Amino acid sequence: MNYIDLFGYFGSFLTCITFMPQVYKTWQTRKAGDLSLAMMLIVVLSTVVWLVYGFSLMLWPVIIANGIVFTLSLVLVYFKLTFKQ
Repeated sequence: MNYIDLFGYFGSFLTCITFMPQVYKTWQTRKAGDLSLAMMLIVVLSTVVWLVYGFSLMLWPVIIANGIVFTLSLVLVYFKLTFKQ
């Protein structure tokens, strides 16, 4: 593993943690009214596209980051559809 790989994994880590505070806050407050469903669906679609790309080239930083963001995005979509205000 070289420094470029480490840079990729660090970028993946940062990408993964971007949604964690929002997921936690939404779960804690049970309020998702301010979340944009359209934005969340675009994020889900974009992560699917990135996952196809990552798996086709076996780019593990891309696969890991987008797999986690995909999961967190689906959780937020679920919260948006479940937590009524």
